[in-house]
Amino acid sequence: MADQVDVAVVGGGIVGSAVAMALTERAGRSVTIVEAEQELAAHQTGHNSGVIHSGLYYKPGSLKARNCAEGREALYQFCQEQEIPHDRCGKIVVATSDREIPALDELQRRGEANGLRGMRRIGPEEIREREPHITGLDGLYVPETGIVDYLAVTRRFAELVRERGGEVRLGARLRGVRRERGGLVLQTTSGEVRAKNMINCGGLQSDRIARLSGVDPGLRIVPFRGEYYEIVPDRWSLVKNLVYPVPDPSMPFLGVHFTRMIAGGVEAGPNAVLALKREGYRWLSLSLRDVLSYCFYGGFWKMAFRYWRSGLGETWRSLSKRAFVKALRKLMPELKMSDVRRGGAGVRAQALEPSGALSDDFRIVEAERMVHVLNAPSPAATASIAIGRHVARLAEKSFEL
Repeated sequence: MADQVDVAVVGGGIVGSAVAMALTERAGRSVTIVEAEQELAAHQTGHNSGVIHSGLYYKPGSLKARNCAEGREALYQFCQEQEIPHDRCGKIVVATSDREIPALDELQRRGEANGLRGMRRIGPEEIREREPHITGLDGLYVPETGIVDYLAVTRRFAELVRERGGEVRLGARLRGVRRERGGLVLQTTSGEVRAKNMINCGGLQSDRIARLSGVDPGLRIVPFRGEYYEIVPDRWSLVKNLVYPVPDPSMPFLGVHFTRMIAGGVEAGPNAVLALKREGYRWLSLSLRDVLSYCFYGGFWKMAFRYWRSGLGETWRSLSKRAFVKALRKLMPELKMSDVRRGGAGVRAQALEPSGALSDDFRIVEAERMVHVLNAPSPAATASIAIGRHVARLAEKSFEL
């Protein structure tokens, strides 16, 4: 086939760009990133809070844990080499009640099993020393956590792909995949892309891309919107670095927290609200197709029955600033309503199993001439370089590149 590339990577977020970068490390290999939007990192990556995760939360031995540990250090090294602003500033996880202590103990155990260095417990006095406006009974100091601008990281990944002879095709939304002898034809809104092989890094659309390709993903993507407040500029001094609550171990979300941003400012949040559109960053964002896609999915109702109380609480915090601030006051009792204003929002592509279980680990499925990255939530941005290398190795083996 004329103008056939070795690999087409569908999705120009940080994971897709990292995969393409890893593939182009070997000279002579042709790679094209196929991105639906007119810019890279338009969705999950571009709405990320910018935290470089340490690997504290993840089940030891899981893909998340392994890739986060490798990817974190690779990302710090990459940012240093490429002169991308970043800061290994550390964070504290704060228990505000006695009932949270066992969960904090478990976090420490996981962190130790995942090889975190310098992590240690700190008491109320050191919590105050590190974060003068935070109140807690017990804390876990995690020095390997940091902050960065993931949009800048993604753009540099893509620049390296171009410098090595790869192509980045924007405004090319995938409409179908046709098999032809010796390869695939990707039908997009900007024309056809012929490729010997394809890697799906479509994030919020990853399950649909798999189905377009003739592959049953075995799960459904359900979008959850995470909304943030911003601390007003004259109160930025309330937070020095990053402060997290002890998360609910039954949920994949980390709870509302405070995050200093690499470009300045402090975010507070996010909550986790069922979105009415896969790219729905506001309450008024609605896609009937997206809503029906989970309303007619049995796993959704099993999940809803299991977590309806939590869902109502998250929805109320979305609608009520007072409720949101009340949640933040568990960590910072002196916080006033006037100290925060509404900020941005992101949408998490949460993979949902037919059983109603929220997929916790990365999910990567191989098929003939294809690799599908079906579930890559946080810490995917942190782990992006490691994920890219992992997927590239799978592709090299599967595609015989």
